[in-house]
Amino acid sequence: MFQSLQLTCPRAASAAFAMLALAGCATVSPDPGIASVQALARERIGKDTTLPTSNTETTLSATRQLLGKVLGVDDAVQLTLLNNAGLKSSFAELGISEAALVQAGRLPNPRFTFSNRRNSDVTTIDRTVMVGVLSLLTMPLAQEIAGRQYEATQFQVASEVVRLASGTRREYFVAVAAQESVKYFEQVQLAAEAATELARRMAKVGNFNKLAQMREQLFYADATAALARARLSAVIARERLSRRMGLSGAQLDYRLPERLPELPDVTVAPVDADRTALQRRLDVLMARRSMEAMSANLGLTKATRFVNVLEVGYTNESNTHERRQNGYEIDIEIPLFDWGDARLARAEATYMQSVHRLQSIALAAQSEVRESYQAYRTTYELARHYRDEIVPLRKRIADENVLRYNGMLIGVFELLADARDQIASVNAYIDAVRDFWIAETDLQLALSGTSGEEPSAPRAATMSRASSTGGH
Repeated sequence: MFQSLQLTCPRAASAAFAMLALAGCATVSPDPGIASVQALARERIGKDTTLPTSNTETTLSATRQLLGKVLGVDDAVQLTLLNNAGLKSSFAELGISEAALVQAGRLPNPRFTFSNRRNSDVTTIDRTVMVGVLSLLTMPLAQEIAGRQYEATQFQVASEVVRLASGTRREYFVAVAAQESVKYFEQVQLAAEAATELARRMAKVGNFNKLAQMREQLFYADATAALARARLSAVIARERLSRRMGLSGAQLDYRLPERLPELPDVTVAPVDADRTALQRRLDVLMARRSMEAMSANLGLTKATRFVNVLEVGYTNESNTHERRQNGYEIDIEIPLFDWGDARLARAEATYMQSVHRLQSIALAAQSEVRESYQAYRTTYELARHYRDEIVPLRKRIADENVLRYNGMLIGVFELLADARDQIASVNAYIDAVRDFWIAETDLQLALSGTSGEEPSAPRAATMSRASSTGGH
């Protein structure tokens, strides 16, 4: 779709060339869109994180500094953003989109044709200068389309940053919880081993029946298997976190805290799912910008539906021994077979597709906010219930059993069984706290990011209810 106008005088030619020069002033920035993406991500992550750069030495130095201390959840997020190769690939999309925006603001170069025809007596020279007019008339629409697409790309990359940060937080909490659970499973196994050894010795001297001894042996075997599963879960969770952070080799020897963060005293207030999802969700904003770009593209298609090619050119012809001749020529495409209805129908269908896609994303976003908030509240109440009710009650029961044991009212096996139950309650509390922090991460992602990922890390190993009682 190129439409050009012949320059009819030197003054007009000078003005046209000035417009072309001004249109060509826009340049591609060396770091396209990074500041906007960082602002969008910071608003949603809540931390002033550094995005990856092309300076490898700077990245390695920052990585070494973070790995030199006990790794916090924000440190893990920062490592992911610095080292994730997929995120660096997404940043390249910013450069592509910005280049398209700059290109949309530039007029096509003027065209000059020259022909020289000779015969035995006469030499004919033709000169033609043309510059695009349709591009000038449609430049605002073209720039609007490219601008909307550029904004959509920024939202898309920011969404990838937020998604990576949320995924890292989930993997981090799972890894810390799995590491903490291993310690308690080791205590369960030690208690089971002590009970089994005592039962063996008592059965050897005839003070313990075979059925009770076999029950203790069964519990010890189950505790050993549960410990193996817990250690495997811890290894898998750590490896997944390491992959997420892009670490390898000596970098894998990082330190995690011994315990999960404590439950917060204040929780997130109830949210307006509809308003929050439509105003802050990156996937909704991205779909809206894409729809606006399709709307502008539909307007451009309507404007150029019938006249797809129109060239008007100034010609100058000179022949040997004759006076120079000036004139013009018109080259127009006649809409005889193609009236542009197919292009218009495609543009309309594409626009409606973007409208329906925006509606679908908005509805899903509102539902995800409501769902995530309910999960957040439920996991918080459950973790608090374990912290304030179950674990303290288990401790009081353990203290009472110690007194009863000292008074020779219960035996050592009852005391060991109670210790195992207390450890199991603490382990369940760890799982509850882990689930809360994962739910909190998913809620923050649902409020302002994009669709969440399904948790993929393994949960801590647990023993069967029958075995946890030790047969007592």
